[in-house]
Amino acid sequence: MAEQSPHEFLNPKGWKPAVGYANGVAARGKMVFLGGHIGWNGQQEFETDDFAGQVRQTLDNIVTVLAEAGGRPEHIVRLTWYVTSKREYLDGMREVGRAYRDTIGKHFPAMALVQVVALVEDRAKVEIEATAVIPD
Repeated sequence: MAEQSPHEFLNPKGWKPAVGYANGVAARGKMVFLGGHIGWNGQQEFETDDFAGQVRQTLDNIVTVLAEAGGRPEHIVRLTWYVTSKREYLDGMREVGRAYRDTIGKHFPAMALVQVVALVEDRAKVEIEATAVIPD
C-alpha cells in the first residue's frame, strides 16, 4: 500500500486540477532548503550534455542531499526549475518525465519552471532549487 503524503495539496474549489505539479502545498515539520543543483555528479563533473540526462542527475543530487537531513522525495514541497532552453525542455518531456518518476516518483509538489539566458556553469542546462518539509 502506498504511503499517504505527509502534506496537504491545495487546489481551490472550482479550479481545474493541476497536472504535473501542485497549485500549493501545506506542510508542518523540519524545513530543509536546497540551493540550486545542476546536472553534474558529486565530484562536480558533467557526465552528459543531454538535457534529460542532466535533469536526472540534478534530481538525483537533490534526493541525495535531502537524505542527509533524513528526508525522502515525498517530503519535497516545492521545486523551482531554471532551464536554458524551454524548447529542449518541451521536446524532451517524455524523457524528463521518466527521469522525474524514476527519481521522485509520482509526487508532484508546487513547481515553477523559468527559462534563463544562462547558468553559472556553462555546460549546465538545468538548475533546480528544492524546499522540503520532513514531518515531525
